[in-house]
Amino acid sequence: MLDVRWYDRRLGEQRQDVTHEVGDFILRRADGLWAYQLAVVVDDAAQGVTHIVRGADLADNTPRQIHLQQVLGLATPRYLHAPLRLGADGEKLSKRNEARALDVSDPTLALRNAAAQLGLTLATANLADTLAQAVARWRAQWMA
Repeated sequence: MLDVRWYDRRLGEQRQDVTHEVGDFILRRADGLWAYQLAVVVDDAAQGVTHIVRGADLADNTPRQIHLQQVLGLATPRYLHAPLRLGADGEKLSKRNEARALDVSDPTLALRNAAAQLGLTLATANLADTLAQAVARWRAQWMA
């Protein structure tokens, strides 16, 4: 049993029995290229990544990466898996399922809407101030 436990700053305490829930996983593909799990672990370590923010749909990859970090003697970054925007059918919005492009004709409004999806309320008028406020609130809420 390979029981991996970690703390996600949005989802809280997490655990996965990699042996039973995943099993063996690919490190090198049949075409000779390194697989995503190993490549991302080595790349993050080489770049000194300390915080990882990605979509909640990738949370189940995290235990495999933490296991590889431990085996390779690499530091484990802090994780936060952000909520996804889902369509009416419950699927993640993406080009693959022909989701409409984000309307950025009003960048300030687009940023406010994106921030609201992350639980951040922004109350500034211009783009520069809105961006600065978004960054400050994100740091205060999630990066502490």
